[in-house]
Amino acid sequence: MSEKELIKQLKNLPIEAQQEAVDFVEFLSIKYLQKVQNEVTMNKKSILESSFRGIWKDRTDLEESTKWIRKLRKSRWFD
Repeated sequence: MSEKELIKQLKNLPIEAQQEAVDFVEFLSIKYLQKVQNEVTMNKKSILESSFRGIWKDRTDLEESTKWIRKLRKSRWFD
């Protein structure tokens, strides 16, 4: 059914039935939006569970990260 046909059929319904259709569409929207949000929430991992955690733990050049980033920025922006 096309969108035009659906709208035409809705307009032909009595006001009470139109309101019932609106309520049902709102119910479906909420139901499926919550389902999607729940799936997203379930798929989120804590940063502590991430495979990237500790990726640079063995690098000795990053011991003082503030000093390291200043040096990197200076070499890229001021040379």
